[in-house]
Amino acid sequence: MIRAIYPGSFDPVTFGHLDIITRSSKIVDELIIGVLMNKAKTPLFSVEERVKMLKEVTKDLGNVKVVPFDGLLVEFARQQKARLVIRGLRAITDFEYEIQMSQTNHKLEPEVETMFLTTNLKYSYLSSTIVREVAAFGGDISQFVPETVAKSIKEKMSQ
Repeated sequence: MIRAIYPGSFDPVTFGHLDIITRSSKIVDELIIGVLMNKAKTPLFSVEERVKMLKEVTKDLGNVKVVPFDGLLVEFARQQKARLVIRGLRAITDFEYEIQMSQTNHKLEPEVETMFLTTNLKYSYLSSTIVREVAAFGGDISQFVPETVAKSIKEKMSQ
């Protein structure tokens, strides 16, 4: 059985993330979406809110589960008994960072491999940061995120 982790902040989850999640779920037996509690960032949504949104938008994918984590990804992989990490790549700048992380993770835990999936071209420009910025200025984010996520962002921005 192949169990993989797709880690990220998902603040918020975008159609680009969902593209990678959907495609990954067809490749592996079980996909664990690891929602990172990153102490270096100030997220728009709490980890609990991000987990809830991800569970909602992936509810139709039977082999996907959503789990929050903090600390080292390789430790999380050990806890989840996963030997594969999936990462999405939009551009060469993503690759430079991701290859460095992949090599570090492999050095820390040789049993954990990383698989890169290139993002669908229609999402190659998209990031959670862009979504937050467009939303902060009142722009239409419906083409970037699922409807339930757009609603949550709008509610959060109005607070």
